[in-house]
Amino acid sequence: MKNGECDFAKKVFYKMPTRDVVTWNSIIGGFVKNVRFQEALRFFREMLGSNVQPDASTFASIMSGCARFGSLKNAQWVHALVIENKIELNSILSAALVDMYAKCGRIQTAKEVFDCVRRDDVSVWNAIINGLASHGLGSDALALFSKMELESVLPDSITFIGILTACSHCGLVEQGWKYFDLMRNCYSIEPQLQHYGAMVDLLGRAGHLEEAYAIIDSMPMEPDIVIWRALLSACKTYKKSALGEIAIANISRLRSGDYVLLSNIYCSLKKWDTAERVREMMKKTGVRKNRGKSWVELVGVIHQFKAGDRSHPETEAIYSVLEGLIKRVKLEGFTYVTELVLMDVSEEEKEENLNFHSEKLALAYGILKTSPGTEIRIFKNLRICHDCHCWIKVVSAVLNRVIIVRDRTRFHRFEGGLCSCGDYW
Repeated sequence: MKNGECDFAKKVFYKMPTRDVVTWNSIIGGFVKNVRFQEALRFFREMLGSNVQPDASTFASIMSGCARFGSLKNAQWVHALVIENKIELNSILSAALVDMYAKCGRIQTAKEVFDCVRRDDVSVWNAIINGLASHGLGSDALALFSKMELESVLPDSITFIGILTACSHCGLVEQGWKYFDLMRNCYSIEPQLQHYGAMVDLLGRAGHLEEAYAIIDSMPMEPDIVIWRALLSACKTYKKSALGEIAIANISRLRSGDYVLLSNIYCSLKKWDTAERVREMMKKTGVRKNRGKSWVELVGVIHQFKAGDRSHPETEAIYSVLEGLIKRVKLEGFTYVTELVLMDVSEEEKEENLNFHSEKLALAYGILKTSPGTEIRIFKNLRICHDCHCWIKVVSAVLNRVIIVRDRTRFHRFEGGLCSCGDYW
């Protein structure tokens, strides 16, 4: 399973004459780690029907799967089974439970679980601090850190990653520097790559690009590609092509997202020829663009979409709902953020390219299959684009609905035409 040979592991598993709890945990955990959640869930259901009782490790694995996919219905079912089976909530399981609800978009439930469990282990605090950070609740995360100190629980390096991430998502530059210094001076925790990365991300998001670059330059270890990509992303936001080129030059193995970010910078500056050269370079090196995927869970079933997807059985109805939404949103005065389309084409063509992004299709399906006023939760494998972010804000006001989107870095709660991120993400 460690080598990703899931199908081979499955054959071996079924050939075994007897299977104990360790065997079941290995197959379930392996499928979760290889991002094959639906199959992990099938194995878990099969285990429940066998004569082997799941233990705390089983539940920790399946909770991790629910968290990754944001599968709330399954998360609630698994939590109920923990209670029904009277499984003792040790620190690992308590942290997994908090993390699961936070990643499924239920941060209030995560907080309630945190308040009910034993909190003498740092991992439980780390789970809630990281959860609050991902929901953009920076002040709450910092307040919990103070509470943690009062309860005499020592923070570790993971705690500070959560705190610095919380500062990054909320633009708390001064506080970020404070905690970065605190970890070294008060807790003797030497900053690692992830801490430097969080600081580069914090400064980059806030527009302090030279300061971010200075941190990279002064690091005691070699910066990794994650750090250079954080700088590159900030260069795209603030249209700093020269610094963006430095970041690109320091990324040894360029992926599709790196080319797209640099191309985005040139497109936003209307340097179409340079943007096209970047795209040609991407083709020559054989790098294919990583396609955005979004999914929505309805009645415990996950429905997945790609941009322009027409593979869903209810495609016609989905596109009908989406086209109706596009018209209503336009009547509200919405204008497309066409500078993000990587082509020198007419505005009308650019609008067409933006209309059928995966999160819009997932949202249309959520609207189609739920009653008015129902909250809709969408999950996306990439960062939500600026146009979709603006568009969903208007949809939330037009339909008077709460729409929650979890993208690659954080949660966005859209309600009444506003987003919880305050347009800072």
